[in-house]
Formats: sequence, C-alpha cells, structure tokens
Amino acid sequence: MRTTPLPNRRLRLLGIVAVLATAGCSAGETALDELGDRDEGQELLDQAAEDGSQPEEAATAGAARDDAGDDEQAPAPTVGSDEERPATGQADIPDIVEEVEPSVVTVLGDSGLGSGVVYAEEGIIVTNAHVVEGSDELAVAFADGTRVDAELVAATPLLDLAVLRVDRDGLPAATFSEELPRVGELAIAMGSPLGLEQTVTAGIVSALNRGIPGSARSTQALVDLIQTDAAISPGNSGGALVDGAGRVIGINVAYLPPAAGAVSLGFAIPSPTVLHAVEELLETGEVDLAYMGVAPAPLTPQIADQFGLEEQEGVLVAEVPEGGPADQAGIEPGDLVTAVGGEEVRSVEDFLGLLRRSERGDVVEVELVRDGDERTIDVTLAGRPRS
Repeated sequence: MRTTPLPNRRLRLLGIVAVLATAGCSAGETALDELGDRDEGQELLDQAAEDGSQPEEAATAGAARDDAGDDEQAPAPTVGSDEERPATGQADIPDIVEEVEPSVVTVLGDSGLGSGVVYAEEGIIVTNAHVVEGSDELAVAFADGTRVDAELVAATPLLDLAVLRVDRDGLPAATFSEELPRVGELAIAMGSPLGLEQTVTAGIVSALNRGIPGSARSTQALVDLIQTDAAISPGNSGGALVDGAGRVIGINVAYLPPAAGAVSLGFAIPSPTVLHAVEELLETGEVDLAYMGVAPAPLTPQIADQFGLEEQEGVLVAEVPEGGPADQAGIEPGDLVTAVGGEEVRSVEDFLGLLRRSERGDVVEVELVRDGDERTIDVTLAGRPRS
C-alpha cells in the first residue's frame, strides 16, 4: 500500500496503512485516538445508563460496533444487474444503507486495513490493489462480526483493483451498476475509515471522468474517476460508493486532503470499469487495457519555452517503444499531443483517461504538433504487452 503523498500536489492515496505508517500505531489505536480518551468515553456511557439518555459522544463512539454486530442480511442481489428502481431521496438513505451494509466488508492485511465489497456470493471480494499490496496474509471482516482468512486471486495496479476469495458461500453480493451515474445523483460512501467499520457518509456525484492532477507521476490508476463530495478518509479504500437505488456505482480509491486546500473531494473507480476488470481478473488474472505505445510527459512552461512551442497545453511524447501502435503509425518522440479522438488533451491525466475509455482495436485520431506544424495521425490501439 502506498505510504507517501503524490508529488507536488500533496495528494494522498486512501488506505489505512498510510496513516499507520506515519503514526506507528494499530488501527484500533488510531480509532481510539480519533474518538478520544477511553476512560472519558466510559464515563459518558455510565452517565447515559444512569439518566436513560445517550449523549452524542457516546452514540458516535458506539456506532461502528453496533453496525458491525448487526446480524440482519439483505438477500444477495444479482451482480451487474441494472434493474430500474424508483428514484430515491435523502429520506431513503437509512433503507439503502440497511440493504447494502451486509455487502461492505473490512479488508485486513499485514500492515493495515481498508474496505471491500462482496462481488459474488461464492466468496469473491473486490477492493483496491493498494489495500492488499505487500501483505502476505489477508482477512475479511463481515458486517455480522465474523472474520475469515482471504487469498489474493489477482490484482491490477493500472486500475488499482484487486480480487480476493474467502472460503464462505452464500454471501450477500452487492448490485453493481452497469452504467455511469449522472452528475448530481445521490452518492453514499460506505467503508471502514480509520478502522471504524460500517461508516456511512453521503453527498452527490460531483463530476465524471476525473483525473487527479499530478497523479500520473506516480500511478496511471487515478484517471477516469467519479468525483464525489461524500466524505472519504483513509481506510475507505476499496469500499462502496452507492447510488439512490442501492447499486454500487464505484469503488472508493482516493481523496484530496484538506492540506491541499480541498474540501470534500473524493474519488471512486466507476462500476463499469470494476465489472470489466473483475471478470477479466477472475478469468485470466490480468486486464486487457487499450495500449497506444506512448510514454507521455507533462508540458511545462519551461519545456514549452525551451522547445519554442507556442502551445501551452498538451502532452509531450517522451518515448515511443519500437514496434508499438504509435511507432507504426508514425508518432515520434518530441511530438506534442493536443487531442485524442477529437477531445482536447490538457494533461497526462487527460491523455490516460481518454485511453482508459478506449478498447483494443479502436482507431483513434491523434492531433499533434511537430516542428510547429499541426497534423493528425490515425493510431490503431492494441492490447497492453504482457509483462
């Protein structure tokens, strides 16, 4: 799991390990630190028992335990079903949570924890690759309080997704939407931030097809994402982003911290991407992503001045592997890509996001500038070379 911020943008990938590695404490200790002194909390509970009330602090402290101990489980929905349901509003959030909660789990590794979602009743769990990265032993904690050892089936760092298997049948599989949500729709984030199991926050879908600025310097995974203002924190990684119909519309993956000047900026991998990736990971252990054969680099004002480029937006071609699709089409190192498939490219994240929405065999128009001349080159995308 990643433990350092993304460069220059003070971004932090989700995952409780990042917090633990910094704080040097266990998930339980982190949760206690967030909730306050253990003795003070007990005093509040004792006071509540005496006068029959439940102070806000005590109710908050007990929330994770109450939810994790709930034995009621909703029937397992059909994975991938996009059945229409009546529109719902905020008044329906408790009903949605009650339905989906049994399908959201906590994923525990050697060095920390994250969240996950039951993908199939036969014991298949989906989470983020960075949640399980570096862990030799894994376990999954369910909403009914049980804990089961898990094995890693396959993972793809390029999408930051991983598939786990547990020896338990009849699990309450979540329903994953086969379509992207609409901007403005209800978005409910469910997971285990800071080890607080079965935590729920709510907001809306703020935007689609988002790439996190600067993230491409460290990973190609944080592009073509759903943006939400539902609160997401370390430990929410791999958890569910749910719509007003109780369908999983995304797997939570990252957020921008307040230190970066952000307020409620969280991101999730869209459910159509998750469905495609999980099926391929289960079948082949890999995900076949479209490949152009270009190593993109950001265009900075300094580079633009150095090369005498009038354009201030676009992506530089830093390298073109020999024999790849771009090489065969005639793209050269030093070219400045300004658009792909008719859509403007302003950053490396834009470029990667457009490729993410393409498929092997697609022919895309690449608009570029070479030696001051504008030109358009058709590139036939291939499958990514196997490592």
